Amino acid sequence: GRLEAVTQQMGYHPQYLDSFLKTQHYLMHMDGPLPFDCRHYIAIMAAARHQCRYLVNLHVLQFLRAGGDPQWLRGLEFIPPKLRNLNEINKILAHRPWLITKEHIEKLLKISEWRWSLAELVHAVVLLAHCHALASFVFGCGCEQDEGLGGRGSLKPLSLGNQCFCEATAGNSYSQELLRINRKRSLDSCMELDSLRERMQRIHVETEGRDEMRLLQQDREEGEGQGAEVGVQGGTEHCSDPSTGLSPLADTDGVVTGATNLACYMQDPDFGYQDFARRDEDQTQVFRVQDYSWEDHGFSLVNRLYSDIGHLLDEKFRMVDGLQSSAMAKRQGCEPSVFKRGIWNYIHCMFGIRYDDYDYAEVNQLLERMLKVYIKTVTCYPEKTNSEMFDRFWKQFKHSEKVHVNLLILEARMQAELLYALQAITQYMI
Repeated sequence: GRLEAVTQQMGYHPQYLDSFLKTQHYLMHMDGPLPFDCRHYIAIMAAARHQCRYLVNLHVLQFLRAGGDPQWLRGLEFIPPKLRNLNEINKILAHRPWLITKEHIEKLLKISEWRWSLAELVHAVVLLAHCHALASFVFGCGCEQDEGLGGRGSLKPLSLGNQCFCEATAGNSYSQELLRINRKRSLDSCMELDSLRERMQRIHVETEGRDEMRLLQQDREEGEGQGAEVGVQGGTEHCSDPSTGLSPLADTDGVVTGATNLACYMQDPDFGYQDFARRDEDQTQVFRVQDYSWEDHGFSLVNRLYSDIGHLLDEKFRMVDGLQSSAMAKRQGCEPSVFKRGIWNYIHCMFGIRYDDYDYAEVNQLLERMLKVYIKTVTCYPEKTNSEMFDRFWKQFKHSEKVHVNLLILEARMQAELLYALQAITQYMI
């Protein structure tokens, strides 16, 4: 039930890892507007939009640990209407955040007995953005594939000699010590995890027992052809590989530890990313940071409605901006800050966010075509990430540099979603 594969990758940048873990812990386990079981269920809903079984499985276990109702794990039809009403902004933020409006916010805040409070909604929005962006990192660094049987595992930790200079000896020692502690904690919690797995197995068996005869009868009547059609409908328009989606989550002992069908956690599965540049004329105009920025607007709003989270998010944004990448930038013939800003602004551009003081011609000069393809895939539809994308352009990058690019993707994407959501909340409040 821990983010071990993620922390191993982020461990190449220990200062950032520390900031990330503080934010993750605060969102999920510290005092806040939302109940603990709801937090993990919202995380499940967010991760399911990208078919990220790694995160879904993690939060299914933590949901049960927090005392969540096992019936909720059967899908959205079995959860309270208040939580189910969050599905629309989950879908929009995950794929086309520029479509969110103050009307979406108003609907959630004014639905009779199922209405959300402003504080609850801000907590939920931060959770959704956090988990969407983390799903991009999970796929981008191969954590999802490493978890599954026969996963590609294209990004494996390399020797210390392959790290860039920014990871000093002290930092590596810190990172290795942190990983050692995490492994020990995992061993210490074996009994608890075994208990949770047994509980999940009972849930699975009970559900199967109730539905087995009905499903068998349905299969006989509809035939194999209909079964294949259901498999296609359960995915998304961006993912035709059945191995990424809806098979049971099982450990090496064959014990079910997560949902058997990720599609049960989302509605409208065919809704996906659409190029902002190709939007209809009547859709949302370009989002200009000069009019609404994280520093001048988003930070104060989120910090006021969900105490201290603004400081943690701001620290994380600053931490990724401060990571060194001189070797990576040198190969592109530019300063580190120029290279990082090119990646950040390219990601924001894909979501319709523009900086008036930036020359976007620099993006094509700084970023090779295959690097841009990779960044766009991991950002917009991470479930499509495959080993070929790594092989075609990763060769000149050190492992820590690959992780650095994925950290920029994570934070730029999260900030983009937050900007749109917080702007909509601001407009509602005004």
